[in-house]
Amino acid sequence: MGKKASGFHTPFEKLKAVKLAAPPKPVPVVPATPPRPTPRAEKALFEDEMAGVRPLEADPRGRAAAPPPSERPSRSRRQADDDEAYAVLADLVDGTGPFDITATDEYVEGLAPGIDRRLLRKLKRGDFALQGHLDLHGLLAEDARVEVERFLDRAKSEGKRCLLIVHGRGLNSKDGVPVLKERLKVWLSMGRLSKSVLCFCTARPSDGGAGAVYLLLRKD
Repeated sequence: MGKKASGFHTPFEKLKAVKLAAPPKPVPVVPATPPRPTPRAEKALFEDEMAGVRPLEADPRGRAAAPPPSERPSRSRRQADDDEAYAVLADLVDGTGPFDITATDEYVEGLAPGIDRRLLRKLKRGDFALQGHLDLHGLLAEDARVEVERFLDRAKSEGKRCLLIVHGRGLNSKDGVPVLKERLKVWLSMGRLSKSVLCFCTARPSDGGAGAVYLLLRKD
């Protein structure tokens, strides 16, 4: 059994010594990059796409187009709040901010921004000695304003602070409206005169009541 029997046909006997070669690795196929169109070709392509396009007609209802964007950079909300706070503070220092006004048919009072309300209460009680008074009876509004401005300017130059202005109750005016009372409230709380005023209020009955006001001037 050690030797193979002779006489048998063995055609594949020699193939045992043959070594098979490894198959070649596949070569990756890189897709070809299409050529980039030239600027001229791109322009022609754009013109083909836009062929037949027409601009929109004007709106028959006359609506305006959207405004162009502002070139000024928008400020942040925090910056805007800071600016507002600084503006209020500057008004408090300069005495140019809005007055705190309380008014009824029989009473009026005004307090400059940043001023302690206790000062107004002292003025209402009559704790300050009157140092001058002005009577506006019989004057038209424009003439009365001139007289008020002269009166306050003169009082300031003389160092006076607590004053009385009699404006009347308006009983003899048209429709019974106290015109001078309303105008005086505006003059003392707005514009140039307001920068000199700390507070004002309706006078006590002994000094004219609803027909007059006390006012306290700032120190220079």
